Amino acid sequence: MPPIDLLITFFVSTALFAFVPGPAMLYAAARTLAGGRRAGLMAALGVHVGGYAHVLAATMGLSVLFHAVPLLYTMVKLVGAAYLVLMGWRLVVGRAAESEGDTNLREPRYAFIQSIFVELLNPKTAIFFLAFLPQFVSADAGTPLWLQFLVLGAITNVMFSVADVVAVVGASGILSSLRASPSLGPWLRRAAGSLLIGLGARLALERS
Repeated sequence: MPPIDLLITFFVSTALFAFVPGPAMLYAAARTLAGGRRAGLMAALGVHVGGYAHVLAATMGLSVLFHAVPLLYTMVKLVGAAYLVLMGWRLVVGRAAESEGDTNLREPRYAFIQSIFVELLNPKTAIFFLAFLPQFVSADAGTPLWLQFLVLGAITNVMFSVADVVAVVGASGILSSLRASPSLGPWLRRAAGSLLIGLGARLALERS
């Protein structure tokens, strides 16, 4: 593996990137406000699972395709943005009459599956791994470069997921304090939906 001083720099840098509030944390918080803590945790898990696809892509050098073919990057980005906007719109206009039991049974499962696709359709994650990980691999280490990419990528993914869980716990605390007023439920879902729409618009309009 890389030298210890390089590993220390890697852990510090990853922690700084992970715990600065960003789209992934806002997404996890929005899913928590929409469906509760279980849905938020399953959303964080879905993003985590999807993140490993980007780790593998960076390990195999596939992420470089987004640099080589800008049109591919734009297409994937716009599909991902549209998916976020669609989920947000459904929350905003969804029926508030859905039973609490039905929501508890369905929302976590859907949050997990949808979040995998959200992460897979976010090419910025692939670009991040491609730009970030090479700074911390060493050709002089006794470990193959592909294995260094894989291990460091997995560690990065775990640390970002820990930050997402922190966002879920924080949003869950806010949700618990607001549940004393049942009339706020539909408004929370609309707020969460608006946040997802905003994240989708940000992804679509952001330059590569």
